Order: sequence, then C-alpha cells, then structure tokens
Amino acid sequence: MNVKKIRATTDMSQSEFANYFGIPVRTIQKWERNGSVPPEYIPKMMQRILELEKTLLEKV
Repeated sequence: MNVKKIRATTDMSQSEFANYFGIPVRTIQKWERNGSVPPEYIPKMMQRILELEKTLLEKV
C-alpha cells in the first residue's frame, strides 16, 4: 500500500498526517505525487502503527 492510500484511510490532511508521523509535509507531498518513493519499510510501519492505535482505542 502506498502512503496516499494509507493517509486516505485516516481522513487526515497531508499536514495532519505529516505531523502525526513527524515527517515534513513536503516529503509526504513528494511521496503522494510519486516525485520520490519512501523506503519500503516506511509505509509498512505507518500502516502497522495505525492498526495498533485502532486496536488500542477499541479496547478502551
């Protein structure tokens, strides 16, 4: 899954998503426009973090 699709599942703006993960907004924009490609582990980590957060919120 790419960064744009992951962000779309969160309903966050690019700015919100960038702040959440501590990544510059310009980097998110480049990744989403295919101007550059993140290392393969980045989208996987993002997706895993979001899944874990969802699981934790469901338990509360």
